[in-house]
Amino acid sequence: MTSMEIRTLDGDDQATVRALFPGFAETMRVALPDDPPASEDLMARLLQKRRGTDRVVLAVYDGAEPAGYVKLGLDLSATLDTGHGSLWVFPGFRRRGAGRLLVDAAREELAARGRTRLLVDAPHTAEADAFAESAGGKRIVVNVRNRLKLKGAAIAAEAVAGYRFVRWNDGCPDDLVDSYAKAWSELDVPINGQARVGQATAADVREREAEAERARHRCYVTAAVDEATGEIAGYCTMFVRDSPMADAGEVLVLPAHRRKGLAAQLKAELLSWVAGTEPQVLLVQAWNDETNSAVLALNRKLGFSSTGGWATYEVSA
Repeated sequence: MTSMEIRTLDGDDQATVRALFPGFAETMRVALPDDPPASEDLMARLLQKRRGTDRVVLAVYDGAEPAGYVKLGLDLSATLDTGHGSLWVFPGFRRRGAGRLLVDAAREELAARGRTRLLVDAPHTAEADAFAESAGGKRIVVNVRNRLKLKGAAIAAEAVAGYRFVRWNDGCPDDLVDSYAKAWSELDVPINGQARVGQATAADVREREAEAERARHRCYVTAAVDEATGEIAGYCTMFVRDSPMADAGEVLVLPAHRRKGLAAQLKAELLSWVAGTEPQVLLVQAWNDETNSAVLALNRKLGFSSTGGWATYEVSA
């Protein structure tokens, strides 16, 4: 343990991805044994700096070999007291003090930036609960992991009248981008390592699209346009990479258009589109707060099933 040291890395540098990926892939294999193998593109997406944030990646090394890392997103316009991210100790280095070194390093980094609240996500296990408690932390929420076997799934939803449904995977159409930004601005769900949306603009939409492209992800979007106003009333996103696993993004329907079945139709059309366009995608995963009964019910309706959960732990910095 005395040979372990903390190094600051650049999450947008491919060399960082290459260095940390073997341990990350093994950790994912142990935590999610029924999943396809993790890819470097997934790790690149998780480590990259996002719109409106600063990104911190701290790795613990045992000699020349990485033993784990913590990555934090620092929102630059809201929650200015907080750093939120994930902590990973690779399987071969557990119970040797690497996790505590990472927590202490994260605390020091946040304190140096005037932040006092550390949030880290990890698989929800008794061991993770015990580690958080030993570090002076506590579990504050559990996110349910839902998974859909895409191939052969009977995905359907009742059509909703009064809306025109559009879709894109190569950038939002110019004539809809302002309306899309306005709808996106209504999203008020904290996401690990990402900034709160705030008042998004067309430029923010383009920045988000570019982020996905840099990490070799394709962003699929379905949107419902209100035929009476020409404005986007709701949308649904999914992020696809060259992997059997795709990631569900957000599904959002503006308040005036809720309780009509739009969310179900948006997500059903998106899943069907990806199934027919990306033959390598066999599974879709979605993460949902365990208290979000509406979204959990929507996913069950579309055929998703729960495969465990990940917890967010709060540790004073």
